[in-house]
Amino acid sequence: MWLRVQVFALRDAGDLAENATAYVSLEPCNHYGRTPPCTEALIKAKVKEVVVGMTDPNPMVASKGIEKLRNAGIDVRVGVEEALCLRLNEAYIHRMLTGKAFATLRTTLSMNGIVINQIGSGADQPGGYYSQLAKEYDGVIISSDMAKATTLPISREAGAKQPLYIIIAQEEGSKLHIPFLDEESASSAIVLADSPVTVEPSGVSVSVLDQMNLESVLQLLADRGLCSVLVDFIDDGAGLVSLLKNFQEDKLVQKVVVELSPVWMVSPGLSDLAFGGSQSFPLKNVEHKEVNRTLLLEGYL
Repeated sequence: MWLRVQVFALRDAGDLAENATAYVSLEPCNHYGRTPPCTEALIKAKVKEVVVGMTDPNPMVASKGIEKLRNAGIDVRVGVEEALCLRLNEAYIHRMLTGKAFATLRTTLSMNGIVINQIGSGADQPGGYYSQLAKEYDGVIISSDMAKATTLPISREAGAKQPLYIIIAQEEGSKLHIPFLDEESASSAIVLADSPVTVEPSGVSVSVLDQMNLESVLQLLADRGLCSVLVDFIDDGAGLVSLLKNFQEDKLVQKVVVELSPVWMVSPGLSDLAFGGSQSFPLKNVEHKEVNRTLLLEGYL
């Protein structure tokens, strides 16, 4: 379970929670936020045992939740399926340890390495990898060119909470019109600009950054409460290239997702992905799978 989700799960269980065993991927919190501590909810529900996947790296918790449960007479087991839980909570852990949002770079390539400005068949439909990514990440970073030209990324998974759209506007001029947003949905987007800009529709939050770089963006997003962001790189010219210039050397991107499409594209120039740093580097824990005639690759930096 993720953070205060435990509180709502116990409310739904009602009396059935008494003498039950609760399984949580992350140590129950022991401090007040928008809801009471998860430890209090577990104690009040009279659960018999709590199985914890991993301790919480948040210094406000740091085993205090486990201690409180044990002091209340609840049996607690810690470290069950810990490796799986570490991966499940990777974005939260990264934000706690670095103060920045966990960033994943996603793109679609042709067989000869050219960036394609569309995703594979069915990828954005329920169960498709892109639809699932949009559900999993708190926000999606896109360029202003993409925001002006295409529909914004959405998840079509049942019950999905849509991500925050983080639109990078560099040398945009004084006005930016986002055609696929209206005033009702304006709060679902934020524009990060290198100079003052008026955005239509009204209601879209605008932040002008003193320095337009990925570190500043990830810091700002973490301060807004985002744990994870998907950097969606689609044939974007220089819009996101400068943002990603030294992402590996600066340790700003943690994961890469590449969709390899079975087409050969004509390109007048070199690879569109000529950024990331001055040296080559291997990806770790690489996984691959075939989905609707495309090959999906995932790896960690």
